[in-house]
Amino acid sequence: MLRNAHLSVFMPLVLIFFVFGSVHANPPLPLAYTYKPGTDLNDYWLSEKLDGVRAYWDGKQLLSKQGNVYHAPDWFIADFPAQPLDGELWIARNSFERVVSVVRDKQPGDGWREVRYMVFDMPVPDVSFTNRITKLKTLFKELRSPYLQLVEQTRISSHAALMKRLDELTHAGGEGLMLHKGDSYYLAGRSNDLLKVKAYQDAEARVIGHLPGKGKYTGMLGALLVETEAKQRFRIGTGFTDQQRLNPPPIGAIVTYKHFGETVNGLPRFASFMRIRLQ
Repeated sequence: MLRNAHLSVFMPLVLIFFVFGSVHANPPLPLAYTYKPGTDLNDYWLSEKLDGVRAYWDGKQLLSKQGNVYHAPDWFIADFPAQPLDGELWIARNSFERVVSVVRDKQPGDGWREVRYMVFDMPVPDVSFTNRITKLKTLFKELRSPYLQLVEQTRISSHAALMKRLDELTHAGGEGLMLHKGDSYYLAGRSNDLLKVKAYQDAEARVIGHLPGKGKYTGMLGALLVETEAKQRFRIGTGFTDQQRLNPPPIGAIVTYKHFGETVNGLPRFASFMRIRLQ
């Protein structure tokens, strides 16, 4: 039973935020801002936002955003190139939990046969994204791995066309879209060179407390008390399964939540739990 807003006697169902193996320096990954209407789309490439796990191939192994090693089987990476790649470990739409359950294990199993490394960028300096696409296409003509797949990049003409594509993809079960500026270099950090386009916004916060449930949730999690990097605190009370309410994300975990804009106080509107972040 939850005892108070700051302590929990529950152990998490899966502690996916702990270290998988040896830790390396964080890969220098480009990160996305959220698309806003009015953005000039003329020099952007469009691709599907995959609901998987970001992974950086350094030429020898797959690393998480935090520099932890994904223990992929030798046969999975056997025909990967020496060239570093940036992509997503992915199974299918709406299969995030399945991907996590496969890639977090230190002793990899046959579940990896379902996984594909979906490549959307090539970490090379001083080369525009448009030219990196060309280099990727040339490289993939030489690759024979069944576990490597190049993400399709297309052009988009207008905001209306972008919203139409987003609506079609969302109804088909997709998570959203990504926009990548064609003349941008591969640089670490968040910028408008990379934009995510979703029917809702998502963000991350750290769990700092468990608030007890009431009514049918008595003895279970009622809501998470979370804090953002900007030190904003608020509650997340929806989006949980009953199993997650029995085994809530532990104190200190980073969780992803979705929301629909912000209140006049700058807090997320209708925040809803999505997942624990994979480290």
